[in-house]
Amino acid sequence: MSKEKLIPRHIAIIMDGNGRWARMRGKERSEGHIAGMDALRETVRNVAQAGVKYLTVYAFSTENWGRPQAEVDALMELICKGVEMESAELVKVGIKVKTIGDRSRFSDKVKASLEKIEQLTQAGENMTFALALNYSSRSEITTAVRNLAERVAQGEIKAEDIDESMISSALYTSFMPDPDLIIRTSGECRLSNFLMWQASYSEFYFTPTLWPDFDKEELERALEVYSTRDRRYGLVK
Repeated sequence: MSKEKLIPRHIAIIMDGNGRWARMRGKERSEGHIAGMDALRETVRNVAQAGVKYLTVYAFSTENWGRPQAEVDALMELICKGVEMESAELVKVGIKVKTIGDRSRFSDKVKASLEKIEQLTQAGENMTFALALNYSSRSEITTAVRNLAERVAQGEIKAEDIDESMISSALYTSFMPDPDLIIRTSGECRLSNFLMWQASYSEFYFTPTLWPDFDKEELERALEVYSTRDRRYGLVK
């Protein structure tokens, strides 16, 4: 990597390719998700060591409910186990865990697991790790607009008071800055309903690497590419 590299403050990752990784190896899709969880564990550690302050991963979208029930159940169980197994390590290294998305559809067991990890890690100051679960960017924006409309109706604010900053503060991600770099694995080149408002000026890195194979070398390659980008935010230098 270059000696003087620009480290993004916030990285967001669309973890894609678990199913294809499993199929290519003659394995069940659930085994691909297990391998993907291992890759996530390593990536969280590597991203924190790189000096990044915020990491958001697209773990489960609202559209994922349409997958076979057995796969959904396996994913939920994996989330609970992952939270339980990693909590002590996350506390030790100072990583705060937050979740973004609509929790209402999750089982009480999953909700309890998420609440537990958030409480245990709330003092973490080295990095904030956000899990996007049952997340949809369109739903997030719709909910934010509805909440602001209710505030207008109740006389708390005026319609003309609503600006970009107020909308951002009404989103699930209000506690962190917009992502500087968005990484998507498996060769797909789209956002898939992920952080559409927040990604307005994000840099993108698309890699053909399937998520379970995403390692430290691949992360460093993404950071190297990011460090060469000229971010002008619509201005002229």
